Amino acid sequence: GSLVSYLIGITIVDPIELGLPFERFLNPGRPSAPDIDMDFADDRRDELITYVRNKYGKDNVAQIGTFGTMMARGAVRDTARALGFSYNAGDRIAKLIPMGAQGFPMTIDRAMGEVPELKQLYKEDRDSREIIDMAKKIEGCARHIGVHAAGVVISPHNLMEDTPIQWDPKGEGKLITQFDMHSVGEDGVGLLKFDFLGLKNLTIMGNTLKLIKKLRGKELEIDTIKLDDKKTYDMLARGETAATFQLNGDGMTRFLKELKPTNIFDINAMVALYRPGPMAFIPDYIERKHNPEKVRYIDNRFKDILEQTFGILIYQDDIMLIAVHFAGYSWGDADKFRKAMGKKIPEVMRAQKEKFSKGCMEIGGLSEKQTQDLWDSIETFAAYGFNKAHAASYGRIAYLTSYLKANYPVLYMTAVLTSESGDTDKVAEMVTECKRMNIDVLPPSINESFSDFTVVEDEQGQEHIRFGLTTIKNFGKGISEAIIEERKNGKFASLTDFLERVKDRNLNKKSLESLIKSGAMDELGERGEMLHNLDLLLAHNKEAQANEGQHSLFGDMANAVGAGLNLKKTDEATLEEKLSWEKELLGLYISGHPLDRVREKLENGNTKITHVKETGTTDQTVIVGGIIEEMKELHTKKGDKMAFIKIRDLTDSIECVVFPSILETYKEILVPEAVIAVKADVSIRNGEKSLKINKVKTL
Repeated sequence: GSLVSYLIGITIVDPIELGLPFERFLNPGRPSAPDIDMDFADDRRDELITYVRNKYGKDNVAQIGTFGTMMARGAVRDTARALGFSYNAGDRIAKLIPMGAQGFPMTIDRAMGEVPELKQLYKEDRDSREIIDMAKKIEGCARHIGVHAAGVVISPHNLMEDTPIQWDPKGEGKLITQFDMHSVGEDGVGLLKFDFLGLKNLTIMGNTLKLIKKLRGKELEIDTIKLDDKKTYDMLARGETAATFQLNGDGMTRFLKELKPTNIFDINAMVALYRPGPMAFIPDYIERKHNPEKVRYIDNRFKDILEQTFGILIYQDDIMLIAVHFAGYSWGDADKFRKAMGKKIPEVMRAQKEKFSKGCMEIGGLSEKQTQDLWDSIETFAAYGFNKAHAASYGRIAYLTSYLKANYPVLYMTAVLTSESGDTDKVAEMVTECKRMNIDVLPPSINESFSDFTVVEDEQGQEHIRFGLTTIKNFGKGISEAIIEERKNGKFASLTDFLERVKDRNLNKKSLESLIKSGAMDELGERGEMLHNLDLLLAHNKEAQANEGQHSLFGDMANAVGAGLNLKKTDEATLEEKLSWEKELLGLYISGHPLDRVREKLENGNTKITHVKETGTTDQTVIVGGIIEEMKELHTKKGDKMAFIKIRDLTDSIECVVFPSILETYKEILVPEAVIAVKADVSIRNGEKSLKINKVKTL
């Protein structure tokens, strides 16, 4: 929103082109300093905080303390524990309490009104009633102090003059305030508050640019990329949004396919609209985009403010501009109006409605109906209205991640996989996306892998992505670096060559077994045979190290040692074994998939899990098939066994509940890694679609 910031290169979003009023950020009527939000690559956030400490003085800078409060679920669990009840007693109640929606945390009272099973439990079970009654008394109380995820405060003098401070309770040497963000900022002491947010997507973008420079020899200047790349908009219109910033997910993807965005304004608008309040306006926005005749303004004079959004109120800034130009508000009053909307306090909103409506009719010349229609639009998204500069900044990152994916697909997905390394579910999801994009993701290789995911070229010049050595479970960074360093002297030509050249004490039974099982040594031997001879391989490695330096006494030692590797014969590893090892060590299947043999059945009709999650309605009976990825058994209050299982097919996964009678009937089939089909009823659990299983059969 600041022209000066734009002109001197602090920001790169053009406030004139996008119509960002500076007064939304700062105006003479605003009584307090604004917050300043900045997003950085998440792997450099600590570096930035150190820089700020050095620049402004270590006694003048602190991270902001935050008080964790007893939320509904936590209060129930803490109460049950403190009163001496079993873990299951608290867990059973807590699991019935849904998650809060954005901006509105869940309370025990609200949960009692929304969840009939919870109300019934309260009525019928004396222990549960005691826990819930006591939990309501402590709900909302401060529980512990922590560090705010983003907030940093900077003072012109020693912070101790303004706020009590302490060390971070986690003992990481961070100075934190003992006032929370409200007390230390504009509503209290009045210090300037900065939000330094670590954003993974910026790290991904940075790593993609490094790969472009390294592999393409091209210095891509991200700030000068044109915002009109057809390839990018075509990709989004096809719904290929996985791994992009803010534009992924089933709901958003569906809307983008309908919208078929053609410019940055469309992306900014979708970023702002895809939130609980304004979501209602999305179909209207899409319709007006494709049919300009449908564009309507409550008053034609609003066109100057709302032309970019086809006459729909999307941003806080739009409302502030209307309040100033049509309701006679000063910018200071408009800022108070914006805050009132965000907090949605009924009496404040009533007073604002009166003032706003009166101004619109008397000063702006709007009719009573126009004023009422305008107010209705404002109320629909009041608490979720997006700051336009925020939408423009996030819209830009959304576009740039999409641009890199569309134009440098292999390099971008390599950066994404590296960033998700350690989260096996996410890695599996991104590998699936690579397959859809016709990018091969290869298992780790002793001769080609580096520490992280990397790009490799085959003999035909085709690029693929290779798993990194540190992505293997139980395989440390030290041994990974030792292998990569030794490989500078030439690739490993054979198993003996590898064992004789890698001289690192971390090449032990556990790490060598992980290398073999994950497929990293496939080019040097067969997995089953190498595992069967594991002790022999390790002994050979030790002998080679012990004999090092004796070459002058015994001639060519390599041949002498190499000759001693006689592997005992054994059966080759089966495909099932290979897949099981890959799943264990890499978090997903590489050599194939246990579901490949039933692929045709799974891809037939409306039984895909993605389809059920998108279209399934509560209590609808569906049939899905897949592999049991996770299984968690627990006991009911009566002592019967029930289970939660996670089924994954070739599209997605879904959580299922198996009640005691069903578990007893199908206990032989319901085991981890089993490939099954289930008949089940759709339900909602913790705000997500889940299934209640009725029947099971083996596929």
